[in-house]
This record gives sequence, C-alpha cells and structure tokens, in this order.
Amino acid sequence: MAARHRATGGGRPDRTGGTGRPRHGGAARRTGLMGRAGRSGREGRFVPDLDPYFGDEALGDVRHDIAIGRWQGVRDLLRATGDDWPRRTHRVRLLAHAAAGTCAVESWRAAEPDDPDAAVLRAATEVVRVFDAAIAAGRGSVVDPARLDSTVLACLSAADARPADPMPWVSLLTVARLYEGGVSRAELRRWWDELRRRDPHNTEGHVQLLRYWSARWHGTHGSMYDFARDAAGAAPPGCPLPVLVQIARVEEYRYVVDGALGRGRGPGSVRGFDQHWKHELAVTEVRRTWERWIGDRAPGPVRPEEVELLNYLTHAACYAGRLEMAEHLFGLLGARVSRAPWSYTGDPEEQFTRWRAQARATP
Repeated sequence: MAARHRATGGGRPDRTGGTGRPRHGGAARRTGLMGRAGRSGREGRFVPDLDPYFGDEALGDVRHDIAIGRWQGVRDLLRATGDDWPRRTHRVRLLAHAAAGTCAVESWRAAEPDDPDAAVLRAATEVVRVFDAAIAAGRGSVVDPARLDSTVLACLSAADARPADPMPWVSLLTVARLYEGGVSRAELRRWWDELRRRDPHNTEGHVQLLRYWSARWHGTHGSMYDFARDAAGAAPPGCPLPVLVQIARVEEYRYVVDGALGRGRGPGSVRGFDQHWKHELAVTEVRRTWERWIGDRAPGPVRPEEVELLNYLTHAACYAGRLEMAEHLFGLLGARVSRAPWSYTGDPEEQFTRWRAQARATP
C-alpha cells in the first residue's frame, strides 16, 4: 500500500452545573490551591520551564546516555517503571524521540536480543523515525510502503515479546496515519481493541486515534469530535480523557490555519474563526472537562504524564476566557509549560507567562 505524508502532526453524561462557574471539587478542594498563593507577597520574576521531559527527572537523567549510544540506563529505567502503564507509555514515547537519531536502541537489541523492553522501545523508535522521514520529505511526499510495513512488523513483534504492554498498540495506531488512505477499518479496529484490552483508558492511544480520525489525516472534524466526546463521556471520574475534546479543537485549528496559509492568507481571513476558542459550545466543553477530570482528580502532585494534558486544558481555559479555571490549572502546573498546544497560537513561554499573569490578576 502506497503511503502519502498528508501533514506534519505529531513527533474525547453531562454532569455540569448551571452556574457556568467551575465546580471546585475533588483535587481543587483537597490540594488547597484555590487560593491565590503568592499574590499577597512579592514574587520574583516568573520563568517558565519548557522541560521536554515534563519534570520526569529519572527520564531526563538517561537522555545523556542515549546521546552517546549507551543503553544500560534506559533498560534500568524501563524495568523500574514496571506496569505503571501511564508512566511507561509516557517514558517510552519520549525515549523513542530521544533515541531516533542514535544507535542506542540497536546496541541494546544486539546486546540483549531477548529483552522485551528493548523490542518495545525499538518499535516506538522506528515509528518516530518514519514520521521524521515523512516530515523531511515534505507535504504530499510518498512514504515508502515497505518501510511502513517493516515498522508495523516491528510493533507486532514487540507486542508478542511483551503481551501485556499497551505501548506496541499505541505505536501501531500512530504509524497507521502514514498509510495513504489509512489502514483498513478491520485492522484499525483490531489494533484499537487490543490496546483497550490492556489499558482501556490509555490517553496516548486515544490521542493517536483522534488524530487518525481528524480532517488532517483520514477523517473529518465530525468524526474526530464524535470520537473525543464519546471517549470523554465514557471516562471514569478523575480520568484525563475528557481533555480529548480540547485536543480535537486544537487539531481543527491547525487544519484551518494550514488551509489558510496554503492559500496565502492568515487564519483571520476565515469567516467566524475568531470565535473558534470561545463560542458557546467551546466554553461549555472546557467546563465539562474541568468537572469530569479536575473536579474528581485524585489528590497529589501532578505526574509528568499529566503535564502536557494539563497544558491543553489550561490553553483552552485561557482562550475561552475562563481565567478562574486557568488560575487553578496554572497552580497545578507551576512553571511547567509544554510546547504543544501553545506553539500553535504563538510563543509557548510568552503565552504561558502572559496568561498566567492575567489569571492571577482575576478578581
């Protein structure tokens, strides 16, 4: 099957109240972050932290090993991660990006060919490499179908090597986007079912399938939003999956902006697009995500795998004008800013700093 690179995108029952204000329950009450800490005292100059590892210090420590082709630290990190699927998915995904330009994973496979973690990381790394090759070739370029098929086989081999691990199935849902016309619905459904059998609320897998169904790839805005809203509605309380709806809104924005730029125009030329982030449904869905996720989030510090997702909701709350929500979210994040989604609307660090100041100044 020939494959064509279509875009350079990356490497979801209503319990709302009637007030329109965020329901400050769950973690919001338990963490005591609803107050405006630091406002009464003098705060030093705020410096956002654009850490690609989102505060995962153990992950950051092994990046130096990867850069010089050493794999032992990576092996030890993944063994220590165990079957904490959200943390493991986060780590494998970021390790794959770090390893894609090195020979570290190949060295590990050569030294320990029977290590299942090495197979999983190698498959994820191949997915990153094939996306990098597609991006380098340029929009509309054909991706070598043999290379795609080889990557799929690496993912399936990793799934056999570590049967309980959801990550090989996340990798398959990711590489599926690069096939021209997508993969067959039966194949996609099988991969999706295998992922959900292992980790039914795997956020990264949901994000990858959302992008598959987006208009930027093999679906439409409607199919993408349907998927996001269905997943959000089925998510248990405190699960981050409701933020899929805000991720979908970012994907729609990227599609419209890309189209406008392709015609030599800016996004402001699209009729009604100035309301994209703040029309009634967009604002309502920010509130729903807040209530379903943040309102029932378990107490405790923000985990590294939550940071980018929290940035998506924070960005949405800011651009929807819900600064009282954004203030609490900034409190959870501290200085941790992720490149996405802020980079799609400007400079990430500048926006994060500016919106944080505005949210903290909200009466």
